[in-house]
Amino acid sequence: MTFRNSLFAALMGLAIITSVRPALAAATDYSFEPVKVEVKNGPGTELAVRLVHKPTGKPVEGAVLFRTRLDMSPDSMGEMTAKHAAMPGNEAGVYRFKADLTMAGGWAFKVMAKVPGEAETVEGTVVFKAKD
Repeated sequence: MTFRNSLFAALMGLAIITSVRPALAAATDYSFEPVKVEVKNGPGTELAVRLVHKPTGKPVEGAVLFRTRLDMSPDSMGEMTAKHAAMPGNEAGVYRFKADLTMAGGWAFKVMAKVPGEAETVEGTVVFKAKD
C-alpha cells in the first residue's frame, strides 16, 4: 500500500468515526409512574412513584427528587395542596412519600429529578386517586 492509499484509508476511517455519534439520553427518555393509582384519603397516606428509563423499561435508582408538589389540579383545584415528606425506599427505582391528603379526589404529584449521568432535569406529574 502506498503512502497515498494509506492516507486516504486513514482519512476515510476518521470520517466514518466522526460521523457516527453515540445516542445520548435525554430527559424525555424518563418517566414517572404511580406504583398504585388508588390511595387512601387522609393523613399518613403512602404515595409511591417509579422512575423508569423508557427505552429499556428499567427502573432508575439513585435519582435525587426535588421541587415536589402535591395538589388537586386534576379536579381543577390546583390551589389545594397537601403536605408530604420523603420516606425510605425498599425497591429499586421506587420513591416513596407520606402525604396528608385532606379530601377524596384526584391529586397530582409534580416532581423534578436529577438522574445519575443525565445532564438535563427530569420532570414529571403522577396522578393519584384518593378514596375514602
